[in-house]
Amino acid sequence: MLMYTAADLAHFRTIIVRPVITEKTMTEAAERNKFTFEVDSRANKTEIRRAVEALWGAKVTAVNTMTVRGKERRRSFRYGVGRTPTWKKAIVTLAPGYSIDAFGAT
Repeated sequence: MLMYTAADLAHFRTIIVRPVITEKTMTEAAERNKFTFEVDSRANKTEIRRAVEALWGAKVTAVNTMTVRGKERRRSFRYGVGRTPTWKKAIVTLAPGYSIDAFGAT
């Protein structure tokens, strides 16, 4: 395992924004060992892999990314339509025997 400095860990925490916790992602985490995160839109798959391995000490076997487009939402009659922001999602597959505690799944 590589040793990371405090600056490296701070950088990794900016790459992983938050875990995406829905019924579907919790099922994927429990059954297929796949964990979903909202990540920085400029991050690539290698950076995401290194961040997960450094922050949780888990071995990553695959990283899939996608850009989730923002939706139009009605604000009010007066202000019309607005948009939710576009964001990047990463689905991280871990090796058997590894888990991430942020999800509460085993």
